[in-house]
Amino acid sequence: MTATLDIATVQAFLLVADLQSFTRAAEALGTTQAAVSLKLQRLETLLAKRLVERSPRAVRLTADGAAFLDRARALMAAHDRALSGDASAAQSLTLGISDHAAGPELVPLLERLHAMSSNLTLAVTIGFSREVQDVYDAGELDAVIVRQEGSRRGGEKLAEDEFGWFASRRLTLPKGEPLPLATLAPPCGVRAVAVRALDKAGLVWRERFVGGGVTAVVAAALAGLAIAPLARRIAPAGLVDIGPAQKLPKLGSSKVMLHSKVSDPAKLAALRAVAATFRSVATA
Repeated sequence: MTATLDIATVQAFLLVADLQSFTRAAEALGTTQAAVSLKLQRLETLLAKRLVERSPRAVRLTADGAAFLDRARALMAAHDRALSGDASAAQSLTLGISDHAAGPELVPLLERLHAMSSNLTLAVTIGFSREVQDVYDAGELDAVIVRQEGSRRGGEKLAEDEFGWFASRRLTLPKGEPLPLATLAPPCGVRAVAVRALDKAGLVWRERFVGGGVTAVVAAALAGLAIAPLARRIAPAGLVDIGPAQKLPKLGSSKVMLHSKVSDPAKLAALRAVAATFRSVATA
């Protein structure tokens, strides 16, 4: 009898390969780590090849696993086309992301969603946590990834960000002059926390740069214009936390949460992949 590949098993392999974690793959599939591990063992037995190397810290593809990866993707794409047909309508997932949460996770997140389905149209809105949350509450977004603010509860925790005062090594702070800040405009919650901390500590500050997005704020800090209050997760390598050296007040931490109203199975699968990918990159 000719051996056949099981689609669910191949999907599990692809998630393990992309997320480099059995735990994250299980989260994306809505199952257990043990179930994913069993699927991979069956696939390796069927192919008579070891596809992944497991260690306490990471999961890596073997040479055979890397060789099988493209064939597995092609199989899943053909499977999706066979199910959907030529005239299938593209599905749309509308996702809002807080600018201070959209860090290095955004690229692998989009890659994962693209790999899952070519029929999924993704509409992403980047903005202030509070404003994105308001749009979500109005029913105009399927899901949001935002910083937890105020008394808002519920949602799924994706990460916990620690904040610091980041600046270029080239930045000089003349004694006695106000601290130059680079921030987003109000109603940015991170800006409010930073300003409140400085005022409480009795430190004089001035806004040297106001950006329309975190990318612009980071650019100003890299250029040596000012100090930017940022999450460590999104601060680029060219910036250093000068808070301890300058005896600046601690900014604490903030949870990054996923809120969703999705019930469609395909969209739910996509959001599980979003959550798993975000956690995988945030904790790397």
